[in-house]
This record gives sequence, C-alpha cells and structure tokens, in this order.
Amino acid sequence: MKNLFKIQERIAPELIFLVENRYNILRNIYYNQPVGRRILADKTNITERIVRKELDFLYARGLINISRSGAVVTEEGLAFLPELDKYIKELKGIKLLEEKLREIMGLDEVFIVPGILDHSTVAQEIGRFTARLVKKMLKDGDILAVTGGSTLAQVAYAMRESDRPMDVTVVPGRGGLGEEVEIQANTIASTIAKKLGGNYHLLHVPDSIKEENVDRIIDEPSIQRVLQCLKKANILLHGIGSAEVMAARRGMSEKEIKELLAKGAVAEAFGYYFNEKGQIVHITTSVGLHLEDLRNIDKVIVAAGAPEKAGAVLSVISPEYHDLLVTDEFTAREMLSLKGVRLGR
Repeated sequence: MKNLFKIQERIAPELIFLVENRYNILRNIYYNQPVGRRILADKTNITERIVRKELDFLYARGLINISRSGAVVTEEGLAFLPELDKYIKELKGIKLLEEKLREIMGLDEVFIVPGILDHSTVAQEIGRFTARLVKKMLKDGDILAVTGGSTLAQVAYAMRESDRPMDVTVVPGRGGLGEEVEIQANTIASTIAKKLGGNYHLLHVPDSIKEENVDRIIDEPSIQRVLQCLKKANILLHGIGSAEVMAARRGMSEKEIKELLAKGAVAEAFGYYFNEKGQIVHITTSVGLHLEDLRNIDKVIVAAGAPEKAGAVLSVISPEYHDLLVTDEFTAREMLSLKGVRLGR
C-alpha cells in the first residue's frame, strides 16, 4: 500500500489533491449540513466553481443529497466516511506521525485526525474519531466514566446509536462547573448512554466546593451510589483545558487567576493544574475522580486538540496515568515540534 501511494504521489499528484478536496468537502458538509456552495468554498478554501463540480460528483455516487436548503450527507456517505478516513491517513503518512508521537509520549496508542482544520471543526472531528473509537472498544458490562467540556460534548453528539441495546453504564467523572448544560459531564454521560441503549448515573454536585463541605456531601446516599459506581469504571474518557480558561470557569477571581498563572500553570484536568513540565502547581477541592484514581482504570483516553493546546496536552499526559490520545494533525505536529522532532508533511 505504501509503495502504491509513493507511485501515486510521483506520477499522479493531482489525484492526491483531488481526493483530499473531496474528503474535506464531505467532512464540512457533515458538520454544517444543510450547507450551500458558498459556505463550503469559504470553509475549504476551494473555489465555488470547483465545489459545485465536486458536489455533483459526490451526489452521483450517492454520498450526499442536494436540495434548495443545501447539501447533506446520506446514510451511505456516513458509512463511507470512516473508510475514507483510513485511506487519507495512509495517503498523508499519518500512521508514521501517530507512531512517532506514541513513542515520545510513552502511550499505548495515538489516533490523529488528518488534515489542517479550522478551529471550529477541530473539536468536531476529534469528537467523531473518539466516538467511533470508544464505541468499538466498549463491551457489555463496561462502566465508562466521562468528564465535561466542549470536546467531549462533540463525542456525545457524534456517537452513533447502537444497533442493539448495550449493557454498559456511563457515569460522570466529576461534578459540574455551573457552565452551559450541553458541556457538563452529566449531560455528556446521559447522551452517550441513551445512544448506546445503556444505563447512566448523574452526579448532582458542583465540581469546586469548600473543603469543609466535602465529607458532608459525599455522605449523601445518592452521591455515594454514583461514587461507588465511578470507582468501578474500567474506561475513562476526559479532555484537557487551558489553565486560565478552566480557572475562570471555576469562578476564580482575577487575582487568583493571576497567582495561578504566576505559578506557571498552563493546563488543567480533574481539578489539577499543571505547569509546562507536567508538575502539579495547584489542586482544587472537588467530588469525583482524582488523578491517582486513573491508575486503577484499564483504559484512560484523552481527547484534546487545537494547536494552542499542544503544550497543555504535553504537560498533562503521562504514561503513568494515560493509555490513548486522540488529537488532530496540526496539534500533533506542534507537540512533536515542542519536543524537538520535525517530520515532513
């Protein structure tokens, strides 16, 4: 297969360019449907004339439908997209990039979303890849723990409904931050569970609470039931936030945020704030999973991306606590660059 791609690149480079164009158009239709030619041209940096031609091609192959409202991906197109993902990854040498990042980070596996994407699409594509990975990994009897955040909300959105009800339980790994309900762990857990036909529990506590109130809250029978289930989780899916953004979401004052940043905090996960060397510089009091709990979970998956988060992702992920990473190509290359490794595109 690799030899085929090398020959293709040398003798018919226009074919590679053509396939990538159609791939990007199909992905952008999926995320913006129904969508018209002009918006697709803006999002893909392809001329409207070429977009119109490619839409006709995709329509003739049954991958999209076109109406006055715009283009939408068909069921056949949805089924074909994962196969196209694999082809593009081989075509662009993403497997090499995944292997190099896996070695450097000491993880079991790294999955990279191909293509340099605009900011709004990065989280969506990571969500689509992660949803497919998690669904393939889950089996009857599993307990999946999830945290909150915009990327994990995209995982829940992209999760396809199971053909049969699965005997799985989904539970929030942390309390809520008082943010938009769509990106809270409770909402994400319930959405994923419903799509899989499984069960779920909700954790009705704030993520940040006063230390003197922790014991009283966790003694509540309803909270205890959820925490006991959480301790049995064998798969965990979580994201990574920037220190400043997460501090603001937790309601820290400007003074507290400045003090936190002065300590060198660049990233946050599970209420722990890390500096660029991966050292913990601040911990918030909270109910739910803590960093040391990750050692007892069979598979810990991180879903995180966007180039500006490359340093943050590197600071949090450790083979001591994590097994798999799902990120995007641009972030992966930036992470390697920060580690002093450069690969050809």
